[in-house]
This record gives sequence, structure tokens and C-alpha cells, in this order.
Amino acid sequence: MFLKKQTLSKEVQHTAVIRLSAIGDVAMTVPVIRAFVQQHPDVKITFVSRAFFQPFFTGIPNVTFFAVDVKGRHKGFLGLLRLYSDLKKLDIDAIADLHNVMRSKVVRTLFALSGKKAVFTDKGRAEKKALTRSVKKVFTPLKPMVERHIATFKQLGFTIDVSKPIFPAKTILSQQIVTITGKKENHNWIGIAPFAQRDTKAYPADLMQKVIDELASNATLKIFLFGATAEIDLLNVFSKTHSNVTVIPGKLSFATELQLISNLDVMLSMDSGNAHIAAMLGVKTITLWGATHPFAGFAPFHQPIENCLVSDREQFPLLPTSIYGNKKVAGYEDAMRTISVESIISLVDKNLTSKF
Repeated sequence: MFLKKQTLSKEVQHTAVIRLSAIGDVAMTVPVIRAFVQQHPDVKITFVSRAFFQPFFTGIPNVTFFAVDVKGRHKGFLGLLRLYSDLKKLDIDAIADLHNVMRSKVVRTLFALSGKKAVFTDKGRAEKKALTRSVKKVFTPLKPMVERHIATFKQLGFTIDVSKPIFPAKTILSQQIVTITGKKENHNWIGIAPFAQRDTKAYPADLMQKVIDELASNATLKIFLFGATAEIDLLNVFSKTHSNVTVIPGKLSFATELQLISNLDVMLSMDSGNAHIAAMLGVKTITLWGATHPFAGFAPFHQPIENCLVSDREQFPLLPTSIYGNKKVAGYEDAMRTISVESIISLVDKNLTSKF
């Protein structure tokens, strides 16, 4: 009598998941990992990434975080060999490469050569090139990155359903946070992340100032400005003398900042990391798009497409010009000016009064 061969998912009890950067891309993996452990509670996940991102996974059961030391032990090719050796000691059954770059390819290949199942996310590079090229552009929605990651786990025999996500409860704010924010009471809290890594993805500063001024004129709103510590001076300009506008960078640790974001009623962001952080926490998220476009698959998780305000393609038909905003096209510098201040304010108001 022959034993029935087990399916791969039954053989895999411990999976290493690799996504080393960037902040928004790592944040987009969180809803997938959260759904995975809810639907496959017998499987252990070791998430392999930079130490900075560890707070993303705090409190998710069956998930262990492995911090990659990219500047020390795991630097360079020899460092990748050490990374493989370190991970191998954890008795990993399979590896899911959600990054699919040279460094992660080396590690997953070593696992494959050792007889372990190794799968990777298809980023759809050809489709993205067709979406962003100036000649014979194919302007059509591509598969969202979350769905691409789900397809990766399917190669290991695991199905994941994110249609009805369960988000973490809003964090009870510590006294440290309340000292900065004040008590919420009857106020609505709005986060605004006005910057992006590329200028082509950032709403013009003069128009953003008008957005902030208009929102701040409503005394029932409290507005929190997010960004990098290097942007504090610019954020202080936006806040001006508004008593209900608070600049956050430099006042909270990253982990504590996440706790504040989880208590927002709405996040207004560019196509940047803060949008994906807010979305992974179940916060209503509005995004503004310039050189990039939500069709590329990077719209925030579980947000209605109506919350993505895009630049006018009738005036700027080459949009999107790139996936990451790293390509500047002459004459397209003012594309985001076609997103009106009024449309942003109206959408914020709509999200404040509607159910999620």
C-alpha cells in the first residue's frame, strides 16, 4: 500500500520571506503576511528585511523578524553567503522572494540548490514598461503588487484571501504621544505626508500650503505632518502659526509614529511610503499622483480607486512616465497642478463622513 504524497503546503511548515526595501514596498507585504498567518496558523514565517522595518510586524502571530545587516555581516557577496548560512540554521522549509533583485536571487538560489522550494514574485516588468513608454503606450491596469505576492505564495501551495482584511486595532496612545498630539476627544485627525522621494511625485508646495490652510481653518480637525527629519524645516513652513497643525518628525520614534498613524481618520499622501503604512493599518488613505499612476499596481491596499487623485492625462498624455517617478519629461513639471485644491478638500471631507 502506497502512502499518498503530501501537497507542498503540508510539507512547508516554516517559510522565509524576503523583502529588503523600500519602506512602501515592505509595507505592502504586511497585509499579505497578516492574512497568511490568519489563514494558515500552523505555518511559521520568518520575515527577512532591514531592522528598521521590524515594527511593521510587531504583534503578528507566528512571524519572526530576521534583521539583515546590509552594512556589516551581510554586506557584499560573502555577506550573502553568510545570510544564507544564518537562515539555513533556522530549519526553513521554503523561501518566498518578494523582492526579486540580485541579492535576494542569490539567497533563494542557494536554498534551491540545497533542495528547498524557492519561489519569487513576478514584478511584471514588461507590462510596466508598456504602461510607461511614450510610444505605443498600453494604458491599462496592471495586477496590484499585493496580488502578485499572493500568487507567489500560491506556488508553495498556499491560498490567501485578502478580500475581507482584518486590520490591527487602533493603538492606545501612550502619554508620550498624547503630550504631542493632545487628546483626540471630538476632533478628527488627519495625517498629511506632503513629500516624496522624487519631485515628480510631490504636489506643488504652494498648492499644498493652500490645502493645509483650508483644512486648518476647521477647528474640529487636528492635522499632523509627516516626513523625514531632513524635511522638518519645510514642514514648519507648512504649519505656520496654525495651532491645530503639528509637525511630527523628530518628536517620535518610528515605532511610536506608527501608533499615531493607526489613530488617524484620514491620511493624505503622495505616491510614497506613508500611504502604504497608513493603508496597512486600515486607515483611509488618499493619494496624489504625478509622474506615476495607480494602474502600475502600487495603489494603497484596500483603498477605493476614487481615493487616488491623478494628474490630467488629456493635458499630459504621456503619463505615467515612469513607475517610480525617476524619469522627468520636459513640459510635464506642472502635471500635478491639474489636481485642484478643491478636489482634495472635497475628498478629505467625504472620507471623514463615510464608512470604510
